[in-house]
Amino acid sequence: MADETNTLDPLYESMGLIRIIELDPSGRAVLEYEARANQCHSGGVVQGGFVTGWIDAAMAHAAIALNGPDVVPMSLELKVSFFAPARPGIVIAEGWVQNNGRRTAFFEGQLKDSAGTILAKGTSTVMLADRGRIEAASKAAGK
Repeated sequence: MADETNTLDPLYESMGLIRIIELDPSGRAVLEYEARANQCHSGGVVQGGFVTGWIDAAMAHAAIALNGPDVVPMSLELKVSFFAPARPGIVIAEGWVQNNGRRTAFFEGQLKDSAGTILAKGTSTVMLADRGRIEAASKAAGK
């Protein structure tokens, strides 16, 4: 299932999200981003935090696709390996489930450029938290 993204969401906007291409209930997500020049450091290379964020977001969307919208996947561990520089242009982040438990899940992801070259791969261990509890705690903290 594809989803057109609300471009007014500040997080999506700052990350350069163009659209969510796929949200598969089997635990897979594909997101399209525009890597922009203002996300680059020396030599026109996208800063690694954006690359990590794109892969992390794809894995989180895969977790939500699998476990439903009442779950917030909270990162316990995140690892990214960089193979080639990401440069301005379209990039595709993919995330998929490796193992899904009741409270903890394991995901993998990757980032590709528009030619299909794998730029980076990541793994994530997430806690599957209840959205209601997370939102209540945020309100209680005054945020």
